[in-house]
Amino acid sequence: MSGTVALTGVGEAVLDLAAHIAAVDGPQAGAVVSFSGVVRDHDGGRGVTELEYQAHPGAAAVVAEVAADIAAREGVLAVAVSHRVGLLGIGEVALAAAVAAAHRGEAFSACQELVDEVKRRLPVWKRQVFTDGTEEWVGST
Repeated sequence: MSGTVALTGVGEAVLDLAAHIAAVDGPQAGAVVSFSGVVRDHDGGRGVTELEYQAHPGAAAVVAEVAADIAAREGVLAVAVSHRVGLLGIGEVALAAAVAAAHRGEAFSACQELVDEVKRRLPVWKRQVFTDGTEEWVGST
C-alpha cells in the first residue's frame, strides 16, 4: 500500500512547518520526521543578507513527483513538502518537509531522501546577496 501525498507546493507564501507536520500526522504513524531548510547568514565564509529564489514554471510538478516517489516507499504513510520562491530574509524557511511512517527508521530515511531529491531535481535558482554588496546566482539542476 502506498502512502499519500498530503501537501506539496512551490510559491511565495511563508512556509509553515507545523502545517506540513499536521498534514502527514495520523493515528497510523509511529513516527513523524520533519525538516526545515532555513536561510542562514553566511555561505562559504561570506556574510549573507538575503536570498531570492526563482523557479521554472514546472517546478511544482517536480516537487509533486518527488513527493509521490517517496510516498510510494514501503512503510511511508504520508509526505508533505514545499519550497518557497521570492525574496527571503535570514531565518526564513525556504524548504519545509514532513514524512509520516510506521517506524522511525523509515521516517528518517524517507525525509532525508525527500529533501535530497527535491534539492537535486527542483528547477530553482538562488540569488545570494552578500554583506559586501556583491551577489551571485547559484543554479539548481
